[in-house]
Amino acid sequence: MKVTIADVAKRAQVSKTTVSRILNGNYAHASEETIRKVLKAVEELDYSPNALAKGLKSMRTHVIGLVLSNLKNPFWTTVLEGLEDTCRDLGYHLMICNSNEDPEMEEKYLKDLRERQVDGVIVNPTCKNPQLYEKLAEQRYPFVFINRRIPGIRASSVVVDNVKGGYIGVNHLIRYGRRKVAVCMYRNEYVSTWKERLEGYKKAMLANGMTEDDFIVIELEQRADNKQEAIMRQLKKRPEIDAIFSTNNMITLEVIGAARELGLSMPEQLALVSYDETVWARYLDPPVTTIRQPGYKMGQTAVQTLIDRIKSGGDGEPSVVMLEPELIVRASCGAMSFEIR
Repeated sequence: MKVTIADVAKRAQVSKTTVSRILNGNYAHASEETIRKVLKAVEELDYSPNALAKGLKSMRTHVIGLVLSNLKNPFWTTVLEGLEDTCRDLGYHLMICNSNEDPEMEEKYLKDLRERQVDGVIVNPTCKNPQLYEKLAEQRYPFVFINRRIPGIRASSVVVDNVKGGYIGVNHLIRYGRRKVAVCMYRNEYVSTWKERLEGYKKAMLANGMTEDDFIVIELEQRADNKQEAIMRQLKKRPEIDAIFSTNNMITLEVIGAARELGLSMPEQLALVSYDETVWARYLDPPVTTIRQPGYKMGQTAVQTLIDRIKSGGDGEPSVVMLEPELIVRASCGAMSFEIR
């Protein structure tokens, strides 16, 4: 026997109107307890409303698009958990695309998602399609930037304070006696996160009495296969380097590989702080000191922000949510051996 909306209302002990509103994403007049009861009744009864009819009636599909720039980065595993859990809790589905840092692919995915009538999109942008982002903003299409910011675009974003993250990581290395600190990053003038982490590096160096002449910036080509060799060349060229601040967890693995190939002991000869906490950071030899980003909260907040934009029809002032990074101290930075001495 087919389950109806009346059955859901009876099980949840609310009116059919209330059930309809909640299933359509309108929570304005419902308490958290009521929402919970309705969604629980839907699950228990295995109620499946006609998605097409529902979409035509409400002009919503309850599907959110997600365009990521690089799914290979393990950082996104935690972010995706936050995104998916929050979508599920709020009655939405998630459609995931990976642009692989390709602006043409990003443009295609955004076009495809709009044609599929998703209610809105969360974008970790390649940062190379400013006209496309501007067009979305002008059309008041609901979208939210995640992890990366695009200057000059009137859009909501959920990011981490990367300048602070870079600063606390480098300041920690200097605090424990490192003076020749290099920063290792991808060469990409568009991506805000890497530029902000570089800014944090420079601020920490200057705050500790160093000058611009002391800056050591190792830039890598993201798509190149010889990143480890490039790092090795720089370490040979600048043997005075006694610490590296890695701006990305994938770069960190290349740094560790380069140090091993050169026979440099860590942290005695080369200390390391890495951006991004990963599940494997504590198991490396030595365990890696990291800058943890609140990935789950980032995903959670991005969904909530987007749904607010969807409900408002794209009206209202865009919001910027900046989350706090955290230093996780392990052996690679040299702090532990320093304290033992």
